[in-house]
Amino acid sequence: MAMAVTSSSAISGPISYASSEHKAPQIGSFRPVDRSNVSLPSVSFSRRQCSVKPVNAEPKRSDSIVPLAATVTSPEVVEKVEVEDYEQLSKDLENASPLEIMDKALAKFGNDIAIAFSGAEDVALIEYARLTGRPFRVFSLDTGRLNPETYQFFDAVEKHYGIRIEYMFPDAVEVQGLVRSKGLFSFYEDGHQECCRVRKVRPLRRALKGLRAWITGQRKDQSPGTRAEVPVVQIDPAFEGLDGGVGSLVKWNPVANVHGTDIWNFLRAMDVPVNSLHSRGYVSIGCEPCTRPVLPGQHEREGRWWWEDAKAKECGLHKGNLKQEDENKNGNGQANGTATVSDLFESQSLVTLSRNGIENLAKLESRKEAWLVVLYAPWCPFCQAMEGSFVELAEKLAGSSGVKVGKFRADGDEKEFAKNELQLGSFPTILFFPKHSSQPIKYSSEKRDVESLMAFVNALR
Repeated sequence: MAMAVTSSSAISGPISYASSEHKAPQIGSFRPVDRSNVSLPSVSFSRRQCSVKPVNAEPKRSDSIVPLAATVTSPEVVEKVEVEDYEQLSKDLENASPLEIMDKALAKFGNDIAIAFSGAEDVALIEYARLTGRPFRVFSLDTGRLNPETYQFFDAVEKHYGIRIEYMFPDAVEVQGLVRSKGLFSFYEDGHQECCRVRKVRPLRRALKGLRAWITGQRKDQSPGTRAEVPVVQIDPAFEGLDGGVGSLVKWNPVANVHGTDIWNFLRAMDVPVNSLHSRGYVSIGCEPCTRPVLPGQHEREGRWWWEDAKAKECGLHKGNLKQEDENKNGNGQANGTATVSDLFESQSLVTLSRNGIENLAKLESRKEAWLVVLYAPWCPFCQAMEGSFVELAEKLAGSSGVKVGKFRADGDEKEFAKNELQLGSFPTILFFPKHSSQPIKYSSEKRDVESLMAFVNALR
């Protein structure tokens, strides 16, 4: 995701004045001292603020005038600060429209909130903000590795809305160190987290330090593995805001409960500019080396970091979505050996293989029948997406085809075995065990529709 907001800085300077015209009001029974002939001491203070003039926002009220009462000794007056219950607010707004949620967010935080824009369908957030009629800010992270089409889209959005997006860039020295030590494409070998940390997470952290709230385009249907419980508003569990410390940043997700198809219907109805990559099969759009089009039947997040497991498909910007597993869980949806999600590929045409079953099948050098086996995890959204086509294939092959279809749950305690012995790279992995060969053949295509899978089987049986 691309984003940019200014980091905070402290501005300080002496402010002093003396005047007999200003009279401090009485506070309780206290009578202020007559200081009409005495010069008041210099009062110096600092106030944290964004170092770049906010875009598309009204000027903030000046609060640089020190009241005369502040210059004299008086009993301490404790101001009662009302703390917002954002968990309750999220419940209250659960059935609210994105427009109502956006209006609430902008009204509450004014110039201290900004929209995080990634250059994809989250342009809907900018349109909702425009419809509120309130001033708003937009920021984006330029990682230096975005598609040319995304940069062109940024320009189109700025012209369409008459705004300037506030860009944030990664630290040049950090990027240089990463590339010189590990090369340009190290993420294909050891995972994307390190590159995302340098190019996205740290710039975002600097950006958010200048805000008290931010607005994201997260939706529950984007990633069942990590975003299924995203609330419409929350205390950000991962980042700090302008005031620093836990709880200093509020995160708004106005489209959390909106389905992706409804977002697109809204964009078409409002004639909003969109990234041209969408028309070429790209749904979720990030950096160029880590994004590709998805095929029919694939989940939208399968176009991101496709070489990694489904549970790793967060870059760190929303790492608060990744829940820590307790000691009784194995980290793959199991607690004390009992699945917390429904199993997949339930059909009489499929054989459920145990560890011993798949081991024996792999050891055989000659089999009576060929086998097609899927290695899966029930929590994986990509396994869920292909369930219908794989069950349909199994039913077509049932009977006299000479090919049996099976499934093996390869997460949890079985994952290392599946990686070492069954070529598991990510879920799902599909293997064909020929009749007269002990070595299984891995299905390498991302096309998991019935016709493509059938063509694979027919070519080998």
